[in-house]
Formats: sequence, structure tokens, C-alpha cells
Amino acid sequence: MIFNGISKEYLTVTRGRKRPAWAPVERDFVTASGMPGAHLFGTSTQVRIITVPVFILAKNFSDLQKLKEDMAEWLIHADTKELIFKDEPDRVCFAVVDGGLDLDELIRWGEGEITFVCPDPYKYSSEEKNIPAEDIMMINNEGNEATEPIIELTATKKATFAMVNNMNDEYNLLGFPLEEEGQEEVVDASPTVMYEDGTSMDGWTTSGVQVDDYFNDITGTMMSDGSGIRAQNYGTAGDRMRGPAVIRELSRPLQDFELTTNFDIISRREMDNFRIEVYLFDEAMNMLGKIGIKDNSRTKNRRAALGRVGPYRGAGRSNGYAIGKHNYIQDNLGETTLMNMSVKREGNLYTFYVARFRNSRHRTTLQSTFRDSKNEYGGRLKYVSLFVGSYQDRAVPNRLRMNNLEVKEIRQLTVDQTPYILDVGDTVTFDHATEELLINGQDAMMIKDFGAEFFKLPKGYSQLEINPPDTFTGEVKFREKYK
Repeated sequence: MIFNGISKEYLTVTRGRKRPAWAPVERDFVTASGMPGAHLFGTSTQVRIITVPVFILAKNFSDLQKLKEDMAEWLIHADTKELIFKDEPDRVCFAVVDGGLDLDELIRWGEGEITFVCPDPYKYSSEEKNIPAEDIMMINNEGNEATEPIIELTATKKATFAMVNNMNDEYNLLGFPLEEEGQEEVVDASPTVMYEDGTSMDGWTTSGVQVDDYFNDITGTMMSDGSGIRAQNYGTAGDRMRGPAVIRELSRPLQDFELTTNFDIISRREMDNFRIEVYLFDEAMNMLGKIGIKDNSRTKNRRAALGRVGPYRGAGRSNGYAIGKHNYIQDNLGETTLMNMSVKREGNLYTFYVARFRNSRHRTTLQSTFRDSKNEYGGRLKYVSLFVGSYQDRAVPNRLRMNNLEVKEIRQLTVDQTPYILDVGDTVTFDHATEELLINGQDAMMIKDFGAEFFKLPKGYSQLEINPPDTFTGEVKFREKYK
């Protein structure tokens, strides 16, 4: 037995296991007076229950008690995990343990039964099928049930929409296809004004750089390691945060804008301390705000996000912190984290966003807004600065790096204009298993077409079509499903 990718040498599955041939089916019948039998009113599939008798062999009685603790750590989880039996290695169930395990114990061995419950009652192929995406493609689902595909696409050119459909008039659609009359103007509603890929320090300078001087001392030097920008050294330790800072000028000032960045953090010690921040300034070097991630805990691998409008003037939302200690402190994201952050301004409304980027998707997300009702911080964006620091002489992370940074102008559209939603290299995910629509890993349900739906792949051969044609590479992934 393999559970959550792990098997145990001390555990043997014995005879008497109960693995049902199919997921239990419950029928609802309605009887009518004078009619023989009944009408079949409905059918529901119940959870699958798998009972596994086990034999545990230990070195001695004391060791047996320790093995029970090890089993608890192995088997007890808050969500489902893969369950595979070695006599059926090409099938997998997704199960949780239900109930306890009362062993009949004798010196160095014990016997008992483990009960697994599968909320999703179906079995699946242990290997996922991956089929290269084409504009028109045939797919063979060799399972005996319809299954949910995941379509992952990468744009090779700009596009106003992405759509996948089958031959049963079912489709999923993100964005805005052009009308057949062809009267609409296609426009770039958010052109890139600055993009930094971190491969060099070109364009950055220390001249005139500013950060929060209430917290930070600018000292040390910044560098590029070829994959991003990070501190080469943090300078001399003092009483406060210390570290290097650099600033860069945009090619032109922006009124409405969106700035997006990714912070790449490897912090293996709980005692590590850091702060990595991007600041925004107008043409007169007035601070418009900042975004950043910090770890101010000695006992946890903390990821605390910061998103503020204006200069520092105290803590809390009333002082401009749309994101702060009141709504985003994560202490369980692990040692290695890629954090995505953005700030967008439209009119006097600032929108901040933070997420952990994991397995090509945004997780642990938060979006929060702050309206600059007095229009104190409405100057045009002209400069951005980066600060990487640590407190006094505290240990610093193995990696604390800004991988990239992009600034886009936000343009307002007229009625007869259709915006591009995808640029070259952008990814689109139609996940029909979890019912998610993503662009570059971020939720995109806001631009899902009203009639679009998450359809299934029927058993046997079926056809999929991807539009616009000649626009995407990618793949269609799915696990075959069995009753």
C-alpha cells in the first residue's frame, strides 16, 4: 500500500481487504398508484469506502508504540492524498483515513484495520495523459467515465481571447472575440512602459534613491546574479534595518498604472530577518506608496506582506496600509517561496495584490484597495526604487531577490475598442477539474464568457478545438476515470 507517495516496510496488507468493484450507487424511485414497479427518479454516487487489514511488525513492544506514532504522521491529513495498492499500480484513489486504528497487540506485532474514505468515489489512472495542443485535435479517453481535462496554453502572439470547445456545442472562453462585422478596433489597453528581467543592473542607479527613512538605513551594494537583483552586501550593521537600494526612471510618467513584481525567497533558518520592497515616486520624488515582503520573526519562516499608499505616517489601514499585519501574515509557507505582488492605480483608487506562486498557480492570495479620497498621492508615476535589507546584524536569507518587475500604463477604452488580454508568452489555464480559469497563474474568472462552462471529455474519442487558430502552444492533460 502506498499512501501520499509513501510505503512503510513495517506494514503488510493482509488478506481480507474490502475494495468495492465500483463506487456505490444509490437509486431514488417514485411509485405511482396502480402502476407496477416504480419510476427511476434519480441516481447518486456515494463515497467509496476501502477497508484495509494490516499487520505491523516492530522490534519490540516499545518500538511498536513508536511505529503507531509514525503511522499517525503518515496517514492523518486534513485533505485527500493518493492511495495506490501494489497489486493494482496503474490505478489511484484519493482518500482520507476515517476512524481510528485499534491494534491487537502481542509483544512486537499488531493487527488491525484501516478505513479509507474516498470523497471522490472514482478511481483514476496513476499516470496523467499529456497531449500536445493543436488547433483541432482528437483525444482518446480510455477510461469508462467522462473525465475533466486541464488545458494549458502559451500565447505565441497577442490575442483578445482564448477559447476551447468540443463538438457538443460546449465551450470555455476567456476574453473578447471580435464581432463578425469587424468594426471594432483592437488596442493594447495596458502597454508595458518598463520591464526589468534582472539579468543586469542597467538603468538602475543609487543617485537620489529614497526609501522609508523611518525604518531603514541605505548601506551596502546591489547586484544582479543573472536571474534577478539582490544585495551583494548589506553594509555595516547599525541600530535599524540596513541594506542597499537602487532607483530607476521610467521612460515617461504615468497617471494610471500597474506595477507587478516577483520576490524570490529562500530562508532556511527561522532566525533569518529581511525586508524586500519596491517604492513608487512621482515626478517630484514624492512617495506614492510601496509594496514588499518582510520577515520580522525570530521563531518562524514568516512572510508578511506590505502594501501602502503614500509615505510612512504610522501603522494600520488609516495610515494607508491596504495590506499589512492586520490582514497578511503567513507563517506556514515554507522555506522557499516565490511571492507575486502588484499595485494598480486607476483614478484615485489603489488596488494591491499578493500571492504565493506555486506549481504555476497563485495561492494564498489577498487583494485589498485603498481610495486616496483627498487626492494626496495622485502624482504621475515616474520612478521606482528597490530596497533589500535586514535588521541590525541578524542572519540573512540564502536568497532574497527581485526576479522581475514590470510597469504598465492603464488606458481607458472606448465602446468600439477591444483589448488584448494576452501578450506573447502569457499562459492560459482552463482547469475543468477544479473549475479555475487562470492567466499567468492568476484567477481570471472576471473575463469568463457568460455562456462558457467547464465540460468533460467523454469516454472514447472526442474532438477539441482551440481558438484563435495559430496562436497557442501547450498541452491537454487528464487522468482517465473509472467507476
